[in-house]
Amino acid sequence: MRRTRRPEDVVMLRSRAKGQSFSQDHPRSETEAMDGAAHAGRGRYPVHDGAGPPHGAIGLVDQDVAGAVLRTARAVLCEKLDQAYAIDAVFSRDVAERLAGFTLGGGSRMRSQFIWWGMRATTAGSQAVDVEPALRLGVAVELVQTCALVQDDVMDGSSLRRGRPAVHVDFAESPGLSCGPKLRESFGRSAAVLLGDLALAWADDTVAETTMRPATRQRVSAVWQAMRTEMVAGQYLDLHGQVTGTRSEARALRTAYLKSALYSVARPLALGAALAGAAADATRALSAAGRCAGLAFQIRDDLLGVFGDPGKTGKPSGGDIREGKPTCLMAVARSRAGTSRARAVLDDALGRADLSDETLTDVRDVLVTTGACAEMEDRADRLMKHAARHLAEAAVEPYAGNRLLGLFESVTGAGTTPSAEARAEPGPALPTGPSSRSGATGPAEGGTAR
Repeated sequence: MRRTRRPEDVVMLRSRAKGQSFSQDHPRSETEAMDGAAHAGRGRYPVHDGAGPPHGAIGLVDQDVAGAVLRTARAVLCEKLDQAYAIDAVFSRDVAERLAGFTLGGGSRMRSQFIWWGMRATTAGSQAVDVEPALRLGVAVELVQTCALVQDDVMDGSSLRRGRPAVHVDFAESPGLSCGPKLRESFGRSAAVLLGDLALAWADDTVAETTMRPATRQRVSAVWQAMRTEMVAGQYLDLHGQVTGTRSEARALRTAYLKSALYSVARPLALGAALAGAAADATRALSAAGRCAGLAFQIRDDLLGVFGDPGKTGKPSGGDIREGKPTCLMAVARSRAGTSRARAVLDDALGRADLSDETLTDVRDVLVTTGACAEMEDRADRLMKHAARHLAEAAVEPYAGNRLLGLFESVTGAGTTPSAEARAEPGPALPTGPSSRSGATGPAEGGTAR
């Protein structure tokens, strides 16, 4: 039986987190020095104000932000697993370890990278930076993302996540369950909801337990609270659209704004700016850049949802259509459909769980022939230009601003428009176009921007 909840990260979590020794004064290697910045983060490090990377702990985290967040996550989750085990061994094994395994086991960690680069981009050259709060907030948003993805899969009935069984499916396949298939499925869904709730609780714990100055905590708390509520609102609008048949472009854009523009990009950037104590005008410009990049990300993700290769996206092709998601792509195609037949193809396919490959091919044809794909790709390109303009208006630190722009391009797959012929083929992969300037490796995990 396939087991996905205990990857090597979880099995070795306690020994790794407790067995490492971090010395910022005499590191034995660059890796150990980065570990010291990621785990301990003690002390304050000056930020280089030139166009190149700084030296010291800040520079080491710059080289691999996702890796630094991962190492911090191991330390945070080690403590949480110990607490869970003290409560109950079965709970710890079944729920807490699954949670840790999912959080450590994959994902682009783009939100935590946006926190880091939002902080770096808005920190003045003479100002000192706390490494630990930025990395711990990165862990917190990764835990929120765990909650979002796990519960999203339950709501959508998705069986795969990151190319492996979704958490609720994994729960249902647990050995030792003495019940029939129907009760197994019910147990799996219920247990996954509890796991998501625990992830959100741990995220709040991580923020609350992070050392910050009172003024900094106040700024961070305001953004953090808004982000959590906006995420839930966006998910509700997504669900509401599926059951009410609301297919307007305006409603689809509102959902994308809450779930992607704000939650995925703008709010993480604002968290970083809050840590840096950035001026209000710089924060506004940075957030505006994030909103534009976030919408571009959702547009690309919608395209991947229809045309993406399941082997690369880790989710079934056409999943958004089967789940009845009223995406901007489908709304634009429907408004541009010149014939009743083209519109009927879209309407009949949306929400059909038994959607065949042949029907999915027909939908792809309509999306291409109506010009909806080309229009959405053009919109994504324009949004990225707006993001770059807003970033310039924020007057950010040059090196960090360059890295941030590269991260925008990487997570949105900017500049990688496939041909119409490629889009019309069944299940082609959209190029991801990773940027050498960023720490990401292409469009982030999707299905939803959550």
